[in-house]
Amino acid sequence: MVTEQQHYYYGLGRRKSSIARVRLYPGAGAVIVNGRPVEDVIPRASLRQEMLRPLAVTGARGRYTVQVTASGGGVAGWAGAIRHGIARALLAADESNRRPLRAQGLLTRDPRVKERKKPGLKRARKAPQYTKR
Repeated sequence: MVTEQQHYYYGLGRRKSSIARVRLYPGAGAVIVNGRPVEDVIPRASLRQEMLRPLAVTGARGRYTVQVTASGGGVAGWAGAIRHGIARALLAADESNRRPLRAQGLLTRDPRVKERKKPGLKRARKAPQYTKR
């Protein structure tokens, strides 16, 4: 476990309705999400790989221990928010990471969110079935 006295780099990530507060500590490379190992929290390997892409792009895979507090939304939103937070924390750690992170589009917040339901419709755009007779 990471002690509170250690220096860390902070990044806040958002995706859909999820928010992830990410701390990067110099360390072995463990990833802890809400006090549990990442494999327990995010079971899909593809989401875990996409979540840790900023570390792979900058070549910092084994250099930082990642500690995350994620809230809101679901597993896919958490993974996207953590990815955004890790990218921002890597930028805080070293400004030279900006170019590779920017080239991969990892610093941009994904603006796609669920569209609200409209009155008179069943969902955001689905209308009730039309009957002629």
